[in-house]
Order: sequence, then structure tokens, then C-alpha cells
Amino acid sequence: MAIAKPEPPSAAQNIAGLSFEEALAELERIVRGLEDGQQRLEDALAAYERGTALRQHCEAKLGEVESRIAAIVGNGEGALSLRPVE
Repeated sequence: MAIAKPEPPSAAQNIAGLSFEEALAELERIVRGLEDGQQRLEDALAAYERGTALRQHCEAKLGEVESRIAAIVGNGEGALSLRPVE
């Protein structure tokens, strides 16, 4: 009886665990590699797809931060307060 190997996490699962900085650094490496033009077509396509997922991840992380910053509002007395993010 053969033991099945566990499936490796999908690319999206791997990306979800990355910080903004880690994702951005990987995205920059992918862009440099694609600009170099020395990859096989299949590898370039896979890199492009991963880069697209990384870009979306970075945009989502930025959106979260923007929401948190928008939650900081002035209360009219010169002090800052927080309000719930919608």
C-alpha cells in the first residue's frame, strides 16, 4: 500500500502568509527575471502568474493599512481618536 504524499500548499496559500515586505521583494525579483528575458516561456508564464498574485496580495495589505489609517480621525479638540473600521 503506497502512502500518498501530502499536497504542497498552493501558491495562493504560500502568498497569504507573506508580509507586505516579503511579497514586494519577491515581486521585484520576478519582475527583474521577466525583464531579463532569459526564462523559458513556461517558466515566464508561471512567474507572471505568481507576480500577479503577489501584486494582488500587496494591494490587499495596503488596503488594510489604508483602512486602519482612515479610522484615525480628529475629534475637533486637537486630539486623535479611533473609530471602528467599516
